[in-house]
Amino acid sequence: MTSRAAARLAAGAPVIATAHFEAEADPFHPVDNPSGHVNLGTAENRLLEDVLQPLLTARRTPVDTRYGLPHGTAPLRAAVARLLGGTWHAPVDPDDLVITAGATAALDIAATVTCDPGDVIVVPAPYYSAFAGDLTDRSGARLAPAPMSPDTGFALDVDVIDRTVRELRRQGETVRAVALSSPANPHGAVYPAPVLRDLLRVAAEHDLDVISDEIHAHCAFGPEPFVSVLDPAVLGPHADRVHVIWGFAKDFGLSGLKVGVLRPARPTRDAARALAYFATVSTDTQALLCDLLSDGERVSALLAENGRRLGGSHAHASALLTAHGIRHVPASAGLSIWLDLRDRLDEPTFAAEDRLWRRTRAARVNVLPGSAFGAPGPGWFRLCHAVPADLVTTGIDRLATATAPSRSTP
Repeated sequence: MTSRAAARLAAGAPVIATAHFEAEADPFHPVDNPSGHVNLGTAENRLLEDVLQPLLTARRTPVDTRYGLPHGTAPLRAAVARLLGGTWHAPVDPDDLVITAGATAALDIAATVTCDPGDVIVVPAPYYSAFAGDLTDRSGARLAPAPMSPDTGFALDVDVIDRTVRELRRQGETVRAVALSSPANPHGAVYPAPVLRDLLRVAAEHDLDVISDEIHAHCAFGPEPFVSVLDPAVLGPHADRVHVIWGFAKDFGLSGLKVGVLRPARPTRDAARALAYFATVSTDTQALLCDLLSDGERVSALLAENGRRLGGSHAHASALLTAHGIRHVPASAGLSIWLDLRDRLDEPTFAAEDRLWRRTRAARVNVLPGSAFGAPGPGWFRLCHAVPADLVTTGIDRLATATAPSRSTP
């Protein structure tokens, strides 16, 4: 007999995963499969594959095939600490890091060590769609969106978070944490230090932990540099209430290796290490990453190239969207663009958004609807552009045709 928990998980397959595997099962090729799917729905960085190929050739020793510490081998934690020390502008103790089987596992652990079943995690909306499962499936917590305004490009408004927490508590809810992606997913905003400081201040006033998903930390390409909540200019006295997630999927284009990093708040570190036992990374993979990180100059060049290519890819996609009259929020980081297709709905409802999404799927281009991201209103879609430029061009051409307003559209 299947347990109730397992049945619940099986029934809740994420939209993002279902759409991804549908598209990847029949991929577009201009000659071999011109009617195949163009996948612009998956936030997978495929722009670095030519650079990475010659770098992923580390030699192994027998030690690299043995059991390692469940929360990560000492050499890899030390290498990641050196890298993230530069990102966070502060020394990082390798013992404060937990290596996990992907950032998904890191988010799951952060929520599980923070929340009890029934607790609430407030998230600025729109938010990364997988938060709905990553932060709740095992912890038993639930998400409560704090809707940001489209009039400001969904800029992080700490006052909205404050009001949301107060209203939830007035209703008798136990609010335990605030979670956000920084840089923002899906709309690609980079949050300035003063806004992040205000967020930590409000969280402290409400006795809340902060879970910051910084998986795109080295994917900024706009004029504003990325700032972590662990940056000394932001953190202040809140270190024991802040949990940060990072990983190799976006910044290094290594999504298939499934390696995430959690810097839990120190009071929860032992619990986080214990949960990592169920999400370990193979010692072989960790040895490969140690070799990749061993040359600091090479890593710096790779990350700089990543930002350059993402910036070029975003500019290319943005220009195509503009040429087709598709409104969108300009991004400063990340792999995606937040599309405003509200003018292409046949009515201002989420049912109309779903109908529009079905039209894009029929056109065999994968983009994801805003309802999967907790969008405050219908008509928003996420498009991922970190794939070869010819695929982006084909996909946006298909998208424009599939969503073109009919004469009867209001």
